Amino acid sequence: MDVSQYLEVFIDETNEHLQNLNTSILDLEQNPEDMDTVNEIFRAAHSLKGMAGTMGYKRMQDLTHAMENVFSKVRDGEIKVNSAMIDTIFQCLDAIQEYLDNIQGGGDEGTNDNAAIIKSLNGFLSGEAPADDAEAEESEAPAAAKAAPSSSDGRNKWKDINLTEEQIDVIDAAKKSGKKVIGLTVYVQEACILKSARAFLVFKALEELGEIIVSVPSTQDIEDEKFEYEFSVILITDSDVDAAIKAAKGVSEIEDAVGGYLEDVEASDNEEKAEETSVADTVENKDVPAVAAHEGQNNKPAEKKKPVVNRTVRVDIEKLDDLMNLVSELITAKNSLVSAATADNEAANDVGEHIEYLENVTTSLHESVMKVRMVPIESVVNKFPRMIRDLQKKLGKKMELYMSGEETELDRTVVDEIGDPLMHLLRNSADHGIESDVALRKERGKPEEGSIFLDAYQDGNNVVIEVRDDGNGIDVEAVKAKALERGTITEEQANQMSDKEIINLLFLPSFSTAKVVSDISGRGVGLDVVKSKIESLSGEVDVKSTLGVGSTWTIRLPLTLAIIQSLMVVVGDEKYAIPLGNIQTIESIRPDEVKAVQQKEVINLRGNIIPIIRLNEILDCQSAKAEDEDLVVVIVKKGDKQAGLVIDELTGQQEIVIKSLGKYIQRSKVISGATILGNGEVALIIDPNALI
Repeated sequence: MDVSQYLEVFIDETNEHLQNLNTSILDLEQNPEDMDTVNEIFRAAHSLKGMAGTMGYKRMQDLTHAMENVFSKVRDGEIKVNSAMIDTIFQCLDAIQEYLDNIQGGGDEGTNDNAAIIKSLNGFLSGEAPADDAEAEESEAPAAAKAAPSSSDGRNKWKDINLTEEQIDVIDAAKKSGKKVIGLTVYVQEACILKSARAFLVFKALEELGEIIVSVPSTQDIEDEKFEYEFSVILITDSDVDAAIKAAKGVSEIEDAVGGYLEDVEASDNEEKAEETSVADTVENKDVPAVAAHEGQNNKPAEKKKPVVNRTVRVDIEKLDDLMNLVSELITAKNSLVSAATADNEAANDVGEHIEYLENVTTSLHESVMKVRMVPIESVVNKFPRMIRDLQKKLGKKMELYMSGEETELDRTVVDEIGDPLMHLLRNSADHGIESDVALRKERGKPEEGSIFLDAYQDGNNVVIEVRDDGNGIDVEAVKAKALERGTITEEQANQMSDKEIINLLFLPSFSTAKVVSDISGRGVGLDVVKSKIESLSGEVDVKSTLGVGSTWTIRLPLTLAIIQSLMVVVGDEKYAIPLGNIQTIESIRPDEVKAVQQKEVINLRGNIIPIIRLNEILDCQSAKAEDEDLVVVIVKKGDKQAGLVIDELTGQQEIVIKSLGKYIQRSKVISGATILGNGEVALIIDPNALI
């Protein structure tokens, strides 16, 4: 069975279980007696074990099985949750994440058995009140649900198989040609989720050694799961019994396999002989002890040459129903247009009406598709409480993360990209923000435990994510001194810069004020990464800080990167699109209203001094307007900064589909992409953020 086709589903579901486990174990750390949480952790571990076994990831299966055993005992009240157990379980989750990363990277879980973690988990089982020998042995071997059964005749159920004359003839011929005939009974673990799949994999492993001539139950019954947790086979092979047992037990979730050899048999010429003969009548009574450990794995997925990327989105069925209805409407509208185009002139006059209807349907269809693409940012932010817990121990600071708005939805492509920037900001707050000196916090009237907040909410066509803390805030003078020391700014510039402009220096590459370089922050690779990543998503990042009070980092992102509302403009003889989300107003300015400040053109717009940018100069083209004509200026905004883009003319508002130009425009930050207009022409999309 090729299980590689289920790889993406396995990765998706494993990610979900890992996140749920991280969240649940954090909850359990706060409430160790909460049995609901214990049950939830047990179920998640059990599911992970079953999924890993089905996919053939033996190491992941063994690790999750050991974890499941611990929580089985916790659930039964035999052992108690403590901080050491919590730490070990988190190590276990990190190890599972490592397996998953390896699987995504190449289709294989890797070679790390994580024996130390499994040993620690087993230690929790054996380190409690003294138990009888049987229980102690069971605790020491968590990979087996029960002690390995002996190979008594009661276990060798293959001896009870009734053979037909034809089967006896086949066995006889095989023995005469030097082949070995082996009977085998295979026992599947009762905790196995897909026992028919396990049986199928055993069949596949045995067929690599020879030919199966009898199966009880039949292969059809096994495929339909019409059997308990055992089945028996007769195998003709060149291999010995040990090899057959080893092959069967090499399949995950197989509890045991026992077998023996059949003696030579001959079909009787006596017509009165019973049609069927029991194997027990022909067997050489030679039981073979069960193999002690699973060795090898016969059902690993085909290796992937490139990483497996998460490309799925789980969609509410109601959203799909809406989508289906709109597609039906679209087909109806198309048929109406076809009819109108082929009918007489009177019907042709209705084309405009049909087009209007078609436009309404496509707008609704677009909205529905966008809803399907939208996913909660919960999938990204839910891993951060665990990260802050680890940082709390590493940094020796008391702090807590408070989150809100996890249900806020963003386009899947955006959600996939914001994890790293948010992680950088949170680590920055934990390391730089929250004060290490508890006495200083008390002196400032703050609680001993620092607070970090992550809030998300929708604002029009944007989503805003705020990361704030009640820590030290940014020391503007320290930033200024560092900038002067490095030669980033001159003394004259430093004297003229506002506090906000100085704080924005932190976004420069390799700029750090950390006195000690650590693996958490202070390497100067954090905030510039945040800025470049957010701006690549057509977003913006801003910071406000008060020394001694705390800092707030604000990220503003568009809901989607696929389809946007834009203002279509003309510069020279080319059409361009400016995203509507950046535009504040459109102004008509007389040429004599343009002034010069520090050799740059500005306008005074209702008391605000706004620099202007002549797009024809940026785009290196000839303006179509005469010098004495009024300027058409589009006022755009990035954070609290404004600029006026001078264009030749407006052509109106339009919904556009963004197409990436990829490597072709790597040098030009001013152009963020392109769109195809209704007449087939290509219009470039201006990026106001880059211009400002």
